[in-house]
Amino acid sequence: MLDHTRSGLSAFLREPVQVFDLSQPLENGMPCSPSHPGFHMALLRRHGDLMRGAGSGSNEIITFGGHVGTHVDALAHVAANGLLYGGIDAVGNSVGGRHRELGAETIDPMLCRGVLLDIPAALGLSRLEPGYGVTVADLEAALDGMQVAEGDVVLIRTGWPQMYGDAEVYIGHRDGAPGVTGEAAQWLADRGVRAAGTDTIAFDQILPGLGHSQMPAHHILLVKHGIHIIEVLDLEELAAHRIREFLFVMIPLRLVGATGSPVRPLAIVESPVSEAHA
Repeated sequence: MLDHTRSGLSAFLREPVQVFDLSQPLENGMPCSPSHPGFHMALLRRHGDLMRGAGSGSNEIITFGGHVGTHVDALAHVAANGLLYGGIDAVGNSVGGRHRELGAETIDPMLCRGVLLDIPAALGLSRLEPGYGVTVADLEAALDGMQVAEGDVVLIRTGWPQMYGDAEVYIGHRDGAPGVTGEAAQWLADRGVRAAGTDTIAFDQILPGLGHSQMPAHHILLVKHGIHIIEVLDLEELAAHRIREFLFVMIPLRLVGATGSPVRPLAIVESPVSEAHA
């Protein structure tokens, strides 16, 4: 949690606020889907390598894919039966080394209502089991009287960041990972959400031994309805404070023709929460 209770943001909102960082750190060795290039950073110049009088500078080189760490999927990311959202030919759209339409540069910044659906809390658990499929009943139980409105961003907690330190377990290629079922994805689409996100690497339910071969939620949200997906969120602190709705802020990079963008989403609450709620 970032403390902005006396910041310019607080003055702008005319209320004390607290800001929760919903992203995972980017570092070498972090979990990465086997479908994507991983994260690599190295210093190219260290302090002392080149001196300019009494001063020195240091810099690095960073390489990673658009779907590494906390990121948002562009609509060009997934096709069904050769077509992207809006009936665009997927192969023709990608000729030339980048997507001509629906690339990451078309994802607008998001400043809207956010809703946290804490599935483990609704089920009396600390986290969901590997391979668990989040159902419509689970989403409705987590709502507990709240409503999802058109244009909201809905974030679904599974508790899976508790396994983030073990990349093999977190990815779930062998034992599976919890995620959203196709029926639950359609429930979200029916409510007109602007985006949906989870704290897992794939959003979809990952069944043991099947890896990322079955992704119905991606097809429903990205291809059928044009709804962006956010993955690899860290929702643990937000859930520990029992925060269920908030101002959601997310700004993608304008990566022209890319299929995804790294992001650092924030949840902003106007009334400071007590550490006793954690």
